[in-house]
Order: sequence, then structure tokens, then C-alpha cells
Amino acid sequence: MKKNTNIEVKGITISLFKDQDADYISLTDMLKAKDGDFFIADWLRNRNTIEFLGIWESVNNPGFNYGEFAIIKTQAGLNSYKLSAKEWVEKTNAIGIKSTAGRYGGTFAHADIALEFGMWISPEFKVYLIKEFQRLKAEEGKRLQSGWSLQRTLSKVNYHILTDAIKDKLVPQLLVAKESAYVYASEADLLNMALFGKTAAQWRKENKNIAGNMRDHAKLEQLVVLANLESLNAVLIHQGISQSERLLLLNKTAIQQMKTLLNRQSLKQLQ
Repeated sequence: MKKNTNIEVKGITISLFKDQDADYISLTDMLKAKDGDFFIADWLRNRNTIEFLGIWESVNNPGFNYGEFAIIKTQAGLNSYKLSAKEWVEKTNAIGIKSTAGRYGGTFAHADIALEFGMWISPEFKVYLIKEFQRLKAEEGKRLQSGWSLQRTLSKVNYHILTDAIKDKLVPQLLVAKESAYVYASEADLLNMALFGKTAAQWRKENKNIAGNMRDHAKLEQLVVLANLESLNAVLIHQGISQSERLLLLNKTAIQQMKTLLNRQSLKQLQ
């Protein structure tokens, strides 16, 4: 489970994550668009909501606890009845709703359920949510298609990695020794520094209003080089080379390969 990206719906930033290729949307974020003091528990106490969730789980969750669901269903709609998202998950073993803690915590729901929740916010909100979610999936589909084409041609393209030189803004800047002395939180950010000259957190800070992450917005040439850097980094790790040394080696490799690839016709035909 991991945080994936954000979408903007009527001025509200809504976070999403993927879990086993399924999209989960933050109900906590969506709730910000609801007028008045309302809570997810208010939605869960509604009988129609419980019936919908029960049907969804019966279709998608072989481990769903029907016995507990039957008990909940008999009480749903009563003024005295209260049910939190955490209680719903624990009692029924539901998979359509997830509560997470931490920086990106909150209550998330499978896209099918989140879109239904959007109707509870307002019909207008649901329409805009569907539109933005469809846009996100269309962009994701394009990236996957591009990645498939990239894998087909990667071995051919790598043959042309020579010591060419051109000037272009996509070519990484040469890092200085003091930058290599900093210990990065993850190997992913080590590669980000080598190729993009900044960490994922730095990119997000500079692009607060842009959905996705730094790699989502990378050029095809950068994705080719990134794949090569990942393989090279694994070799360097096995050789026992320190992180600071690896950063400088990866950065120099990124510069060399970017200069080459920006002139290669085989990659231009893919774009």
C-alpha cells in the first residue's frame, strides 16, 4: 500500500493510493467539500450505504463476514446507531474501506465506493470527481503504454549510448562533492538526485498544484536513463561502493546518456 497521487475536484485536493492495482480515494479529503459538520460515520449509519457496501463486498471480497454484516444491517438507520469506518472493517473484514495512519493517513475507499460517497457530498461533486478520476486513469494508461513500448526498444536504444554532446535543458547538472556527502533517505532519491538534481520531496514542494510525482512528469529520455541507472546502481551496491561515490558516478552516467539520447531518432519516433 502506498500513496500514489492527488487530484483536484472543485478546489479540493484529494489523495489516492494503489493497493494491489486497485485505486483507493480519500474520503477524508472528499469530506472537506461537504457543507456543515458531517462525518464519515454519518454516511455509514445510513441503511442504503450499508446495503451498497454489503453488495460490493459480496462481489469483491471472499473473506467478507456476512454474519456481522447482517447484524449491522438490522441496526443501520436507527437514530441511536453509530458505526465508524474502523469498526466496519474490523467487524466485517471489509476490504473496500481502509483507515491509515501517518502523514498521508485518513479513511480511504475503493474507487467504486468513493464515487458513491461523492453523491452523498453532492451530485455536482460526484460528476467532477468522476471526470477527474477518468482523466487520471487516461494519463496512467498512456504512461503504461509508453512504458511497454519503452521496454521493447530499450535494448536497441542502449546500444547507441555513446559519448555524444549536445546542450539541452534536460541534461542533468554536474553535482559537486558537497552534494554527494548528504545521505539520502532512500535509493530512489539517490537516483532522483543523479538524474533530476532534486529529491521527490523537493519536487513536491516546488510543484504543489501539480498532480502526480516527479517521475510521472519525466520525459521519455529520462525514463530510459532512469532504468539504466537503476541497474547500474544495483551493481555498484553489490560492489560495496558508498552512497556518496555512487551518486557522483550515477550523475556522470546520467549526463552522458541524456546527451546521447536527446539526439537519437529511435526515441523521437516513440514520442
